[in-house]
Order: sequence, then structure tokens, then C-alpha cells
Amino acid sequence: MSDRTFAADDQLPRVPLPTLEDSCTRFLRWCAPLLSSEEYATTEAAVADLLRPDGPARTLQAALAEYDNTPGVGSWLDLFWPSRYLGRRDRIALNANFFFLFRDDTTLAASTDADQVARAAAIVSAAVAYKLALDDEAVEPATQRGQQLSMWQHKYLFSETRIPGAEQDSVRVPYSDEWPGPSNARHIVVFCRGNALRLDVIGPDGEPYALDDLADALRTVLTTAGAADAAVGHLTTKARAEWAASRTTLRAEPANVAALDTIETALFCLCLEDFTPRDNLQACDQLLHGDSGNRWFDKALSFIVFANGQAGINVEHCGLDGTTILSFVDTLLETSAADHAARSGARSQGRPPIAPIEFVLTEALRADIAAAGADFAQYAAANATTTVTFADFGTTRAKQLGISPDAFAQLSYQLAHRRSKGFTGATYESIATRQWRNGRTEAMRVVTPEMVTFVDAMQDPAANQETRLAAARTAASAHVERAKQCQAGDAPEQHLWELQWIQRRRGAELGVTEPIPLYDSPGWLIMRNDYLSTSSAPSVNIEYFGFGSTSPTCIGVAYVLLPDRWNLYLATPKPVADQMYAFADHLRTAVADLAALLA
Repeated sequence: MSDRTFAADDQLPRVPLPTLEDSCTRFLRWCAPLLSSEEYATTEAAVADLLRPDGPARTLQAALAEYDNTPGVGSWLDLFWPSRYLGRRDRIALNANFFFLFRDDTTLAASTDADQVARAAAIVSAAVAYKLALDDEAVEPATQRGQQLSMWQHKYLFSETRIPGAEQDSVRVPYSDEWPGPSNARHIVVFCRGNALRLDVIGPDGEPYALDDLADALRTVLTTAGAADAAVGHLTTKARAEWAASRTTLRAEPANVAALDTIETALFCLCLEDFTPRDNLQACDQLLHGDSGNRWFDKALSFIVFANGQAGINVEHCGLDGTTILSFVDTLLETSAADHAARSGARSQGRPPIAPIEFVLTEALRADIAAAGADFAQYAAANATTTVTFADFGTTRAKQLGISPDAFAQLSYQLAHRRSKGFTGATYESIATRQWRNGRTEAMRVVTPEMVTFVDAMQDPAANQETRLAAARTAASAHVERAKQCQAGDAPEQHLWELQWIQRRRGAELGVTEPIPLYDSPGWLIMRNDYLSTSSAPSVNIEYFGFGSTSPTCIGVAYVLLPDRWNLYLATPKPVADQMYAFADHLRTAVADLAALLA
């Protein structure tokens, strides 16, 4: 097993391509608990149509199998991910990007003064050290139970920028045909009061600037930057086709082409904020969306540091999943600033060059920027959030109760959801699949028949403790089994979804242009209409993890479940905020009830 970062990637096993029959069987099983008998019958008929020997799905499946066998293709999902992430046409700010709020007591934080400049300089220095180690393929490959995991996403950490397109976005990134090898950029972009500034973090000879050098530069930024009269970052909050049109208008001016190039090639962004959050919830909200004039949401990584030194990260999702960011962030936060600087060879070179990134703006562009900022501020204000903390419950307690910690969490969510809304709703959970070549995540649907039986028993006044306990144990086992199926590549949703994408991309070429009944069936639509969208980020260095809601009725449930604590950040549209607050209240009692039952 090589310890070079990317050495094992091409030797990892390929994710198996499911048969049409297997995916259809699993799909019916997965959607059944959410459907009435009439809805199920309609869905069953749509599945039968899909499985016709002469049907269009056979043509699409054959095209997918042919693609999977094409030399140079690592996975049958290689085109799925760009379609899924780069194909979305709504905003990515708040809707797709996610965040982590760092703890204040990490090794990195403890090794510096608690002020904004010291913390920001330490984060920048640590990230540059990681970047140089990655260039040398000296970042140790991640493993899980002794098996190496895919590391390709690490190529998207530095200098990756999403570029808006009219039909589909693209990505500007190193390790590509257009930009072979690691990024050769030596600068980052610093945002302060809506101003964007270029800051060199690696000197002319390739050696990083010392911590004191970086701190001097950041102090200069904070003391000299006034409020920007037009913050171009607002444009990155627009729906993608609208932002693409604005970007085209911007690029009509050569000076703006150069300004965009500086931002898009930068290693990452650093956003300095003028205020101290009043509490963790406000810190989380600011990390999720903040003042959009002080962000560039298309950038892969944006570190955000508040006036009191509290910090976190906002991540653009198209090339990066939570597990990759967690391992990156853990490496940064678990080492002192001095040790990072020593490992990278940072040395004192004087204050590094810092220069404003200047755009030439017409009145029409200024109006466009102002409108985008106002529109997004209104959109963010229509997003309701809250946090829930269990300071005395974590994975240690769950294991003492003889249950999988993730199963405990999901049983609690389902019980709280039923109690708060009166029904069981579709629930998504992200399952990491990096043990496969080019692996990312699989879509797990949490609502099993066993889960419904468990919630029914808990809500039935006539059910005794023995019945409820048996139902809880059975539901937990079914949950663990389904998660294993997802990890094994035996899940239906992304396979059937990719067939739909193939029809959209190549339908005319393949002669498959008629609507396919499955994709309008109750099972497909109801199973994928999330009422809860859940994902976990287990890191001792993270206080909170969060993302926005995925639909008008959805609660985003981002949770940090650790041995000694369990922190959740919830987000939902304001019109249904009362349901989220009720869910949060019921979650507290659901956890207590389930723990008492299992004990």
C-alpha cells in the first residue's frame, strides 16, 4: 500500500453497475413505505413499463454499460456528478454550499493569539502547508478499516472555481487537460468589507511567507479597506444562468477578465468579517450565507474569520464532499501554527504583496450587483435556522445502549418528525462511498418498513415496552443493513437517475425521446421529495456543520455526532419554520424516550 496521495486511486475497485432488474426491485422496496396502495400500484406499473425488453430503458442501460467500459472512465457515475451538481440551475449560495464551524480550542487555535489577524494568518499558513504537501503527494491517503479510499477530490481543494454556464456550469481546476499538474498559483483572495484583494502567500522562490509576514499583510487590509461601493461577489449568489449572463457582460471589459482570472486561479478565499457573532447560531448562519458581497461562492474553499477570531469554512460542493473537507480541516486544526510553518519551509520575507482586485463597472453592472445583493439578502432572510445540542449524549452512550449511533440518530429523527408533523416523510441520508474508484456518496433513503413500524409502536398508547423495544432493535438493524447496501453500490436511486440524465443528454442520438413513466410516477416523486435531508460530519475539531434546505417543505439536518456530544444545525424555509422548531423540540424528547427505552 503506497503512502503517496494518489497512488492507489487507479487500483481501487470499480463501483459495480447494477442491473435494471436489481435497481427496480430495490426502488419498489424503498419507496413502498411512503406510498398508498393506489400510488404503489401506479408506480409498479411504471416499473413494469421500464423493464419492457424492447423499452427505452434497455437502450439507456446499454449506453451506460458502454460508457462504463470505455477506456479512461473510472466509474459509470463519472458523468452523473457533473450533471447533478453542475447541471443545477438555481443558486448554489445557501442551496448547495455547506459549512463547518471550527471549535475555538483546537491545537491550531490554541497556538496563536485569540485575535482575528493571528487566527486568520494561522489558517492561511496551515492551508498553504497542506497545499505544498499535496503537490508532493505527501498527504497520506485516507483509509477505512485498512482499505485505502479514493483521494481524487483532493485535486479540487486548491484553485478550483465553478464557472457559471447558460445550460450547465463548468469547473476551472488544476490536474486537468487545460491546467496539468498542481496549481502554480501563489496567491489567495482576501475579502474585507466587500473588497477583493490579491495576497501572495508563497514567495517568488516557492517558499511560503512566515506567519508574521501574513499577519502584517492582513492587519494592513483591516486598517485600510473601506466599504466597497460595488461588491462583485454578490453576483455569485444569482441563479446560474443569470450569473453566467452577468459574467459575460463583465468579461466584455479586458480589465475584468484579468480580475476574474485572479479570483478564479487563487488557491482559496479568506473572508474577514467586521463583527463578533452573538452566539453559535449566528456564526453558523454567517458561514452558510453571510454578507454575500464578502464572499465568492463559486470558490471551492472560503475560510471565514470573525472579529473575535472564531472561524469556519464555506465549501462549494461540485467537486468536494464532507469527508474530504473533514480530513483536510482536521489536518489543519490538529497541528500548531509553528509546526505547519516549519513543515512547509515558511520563512520571513517581509510583508507579502497585496493589491486590490479592481473591476471596471458600468452603471448597468452596478445596478445588477446591487439587485443581486438585495435579492439574496431577502432570500437568506427567508431561511429559518436553529441549533440543537445534546451535551450529555454521543456515540459512546449509543454503543452502551447496544445500537449503531447513526441508527439511533435516524430513529430519533423519524420519531420527532412524526410527532411534529403527524406523518412519515421521505428522508435522505448521505453515505460515503470513497472505497470505490472515483467514489463520492450514495443516496440512502431512511424510511424502511421497519422504521415505520418502530414509529407506529412508539406512538401507539397500547403498545408495551417489549413491543417498542423489539421494533427499535429491528428498525436499527434494517437501517444498518441498508447503509451497507449503499456502501456496496447496491442502491437504486443514482442508477435510475443517471438513466434519466442519459436521456436528457443523448436522447435524440439514442432514439429515446418519449417521456418515461417511471420519472413521473408517485414512487419516484414522493421518495425524492425530502422532508428531512440529513448528513453527518464526525470531527472533534468541528462545533457545527450545516447546509440549507433542499425543498420548500424540507428540514436540512446537519449533525456532528461524537463520543461525548451531538450538535445539530437545522435549516428550513421560513413559511414552515414552526414545523422545524416543533421538530427540534420533539427531537429532544425523542432522544430521551429512545435512550430510556433501550436502557
